[in-house]
Amino acid sequence: MRPSRITGRVATGHRNCDFDALASVIALTMLYPDATAVIPRSVNPNVRRFLSMHKDLLRVAEPADVDWSAVTHLMVADANRWNRLDPIIFERIDPQVPVSLWDHHPDIGDITPVDGIQETVGATITLLLREIQTQRKNLPPIPATLFLAGLYEDTGSLSFNSTTAEDARAAAYLLERKADLDIVRRLLRPAYGLRQKEALFALLSVAERFKIDGFNVGLGRIDISGHLENLALVVRMFLEIMNVDAAFGIFFQPERNRCMVIGRSTVEEINVGAIMQGLRGGGHPGAGSSLLKAVNPEAVTAMLTELLQGNRRSSVTVSDLMSFPVISVTSRTTMDEVAQILRRQGCTGLPVINDDVLCGVISRRDFKRIGKEAQLKAPVKAFMRTQVHTITPDRSPGEAVALMVKHDIGRLPVVADGAVIGIITRSDAMLYFYDLLPD
Repeated sequence: MRPSRITGRVATGHRNCDFDALASVIALTMLYPDATAVIPRSVNPNVRRFLSMHKDLLRVAEPADVDWSAVTHLMVADANRWNRLDPIIFERIDPQVPVSLWDHHPDIGDITPVDGIQETVGATITLLLREIQTQRKNLPPIPATLFLAGLYEDTGSLSFNSTTAEDARAAAYLLERKADLDIVRRLLRPAYGLRQKEALFALLSVAERFKIDGFNVGLGRIDISGHLENLALVVRMFLEIMNVDAAFGIFFQPERNRCMVIGRSTVEEINVGAIMQGLRGGGHPGAGSSLLKAVNPEAVTAMLTELLQGNRRSSVTVSDLMSFPVISVTSRTTMDEVAQILRRQGCTGLPVINDDVLCGVISRRDFKRIGKEAQLKAPVKAFMRTQVHTITPDRSPGEAVALMVKHDIGRLPVVADGAVIGIITRSDAMLYFYDLLPD
């Protein structure tokens, strides 16, 4: 007889599940005993070994075990973007299901939670331990050891710059609950074999070294074949051997036409997580990654270099990619007229300009605030956003992408001498980096 599929409340974390994500998901099931821990299909090698040894002690399931149409509450840990979760979830879950989010990443993602905790600390498990202590939950040694592994993994055993005092207090609490440091060391011991060694030597043979605002940065790009685990360890060793402040590895798989970008940094001034946001990835100030599919690896290298160099000049600028002349509306235009323009032009937003002065932006997402049909007759000024982010035509496409990702917007008015001369959208910039612009 086939077992019934899981329904109700589900807790999950990001793909390529690490110990912080696993620990946080298990912690959620302690706080919500009716929840089922669902671990993504892709987990890192050390987590896979841990699960194989503890599968009888931990009540975990895979995404395929869940009837996602019957999930009533989704709890997400250590991720704030849908594309970081197992693809099955986004494909099958009801969009109306409430989502709770516990996450320590500083960036704002596209998951809109109804509750949870989002604070910048060293590890997500720290946030959940706060709640476990508040509720005076019993914490046996085995989960305490798992939680400490997650905390140490994401904070570099409390040595990363992202570590906070609360992380240190959480570690002390776990040691008081008999977390086993010997087991933690074994759990976090990296798997370094012949293929990782070959990848490291290949990366070192093509490495470039340059300075960004006085900091040394190492960058390398290599081709890899098949599945290669622990590339993060390869980049960490790449950083240490090159003796640089930050290191980035670009790993291209020709047979799958995709790039894995991994970065590590030891200085606050080079925020890897923020840089990876510009590559549709994510992470922390000290560590991050991005997986890009159907891309030109040379374009990825160029984009990463521009994101690293910030406001330095590049050969291609915003003026080369922007659309013009600018289609705009005034603050007196009705929302109904705006809807017609958006449909006719096939765009998602418009600048609002009064007497040659940019005073706002109206986009499709602003229509979600319209509750009654009569409001379609209201003027744009009732719904437009007045906090407008702009860019100048001489800036790089990488800067434009980073700005749009940071503020979660889809377009930037291009301003010169106080006048709007064009519009650059996220699609315009990404088409350039994916080498898909028309000739």
